[in-house]
Amino acid sequence: MKINHSQIIRGTIAISISAIMWGFDGVVLTPRLFNLEVGYVVFMLHFIPFLLMNVFLFKQYKHLQNFMRQDYILLILISLFGGAMGTIAIVKALFLVNFQHLSVVVLLQKLQPIFAIILAAILLKEKIKKNFAIWAGVAIVASYFLTFGWSLPNMNANSNTIYAALYALLAAFSFGSSTVFSKRLLQNHNFITATFYRYGFTAFFMFIYVLIFGQYTEFQATTQTNWIYFLIIGLTTGSGAIFIYYYGLRRVKAIVATISELLFPISAIFFDYLINDSFLSPIQILSAAIMVFAIIRLNR
Repeated sequence: MKINHSQIIRGTIAISISAIMWGFDGVVLTPRLFNLEVGYVVFMLHFIPFLLMNVFLFKQYKHLQNFMRQDYILLILISLFGGAMGTIAIVKALFLVNFQHLSVVVLLQKLQPIFAIILAAILLKEKIKKNFAIWAGVAIVASYFLTFGWSLPNMNANSNTIYAALYALLAAFSFGSSTVFSKRLLQNHNFITATFYRYGFTAFFMFIYVLIFGQYTEFQATTQTNWIYFLIIGLTTGSGAIFIYYYGLRRVKAIVATISELLFPISAIFFDYLINDSFLSPIQILSAAIMVFAIIRLNR
């Protein structure tokens, strides 16, 4: 598909909007489901939207006859990395910090451009500039100070913080990988088809996960408030944001997408302060600024 300047602008705006929605979700919505098991939460966050999609997008099943082996492989990779593993990791990280320093977790997750750029170079043949290693190193060092400040990690006192940071990094790798696989899939399919099958495949894999680990009993523990949050997330910051994101991703390079996605952590800091009255320390603010600047330099 030929990309013009107008399409790039629309794509960038779409990705930016979806990033802000995810920032709101990470700070305000998903943490409110902390009383449930993580795997069950991730399953429901994909299963409910997929059920709703079937009401309006049931004609998407006809595209199966046009799917090639590569499409199935990409959908499996997207679902496993971006849908299952990435979402489990970021939700687990958000639950571990117990409403404290939620924006730190979200910021760490935004190291995903490092992984996205490497994979984009390998799979999409997008060029990497010679200064990549320098700015990637700066971003990683800044992420350390963002997490621990001037202190050394203490496994006893900061175990939840350390585990949350590790889960956030796993989410960064997973979502970064998914961004590139999604970009590849969108070369052959529109954003509606990609979203429909991403949620369908992820719901299937997470259903197996829930059965294996016996988390299906969480259905009985789901409160009315939980159901309300499931529906809100499913219709807005979940499938809604993914629709908008894929619409934009089809119109811009994977590298441009990662820059636009920086509104995710920026909005998360704002919402964390506004909703939870939580704010970063001076060293964390400086580290976050350096990390964001390094990521921008990475993408440029």
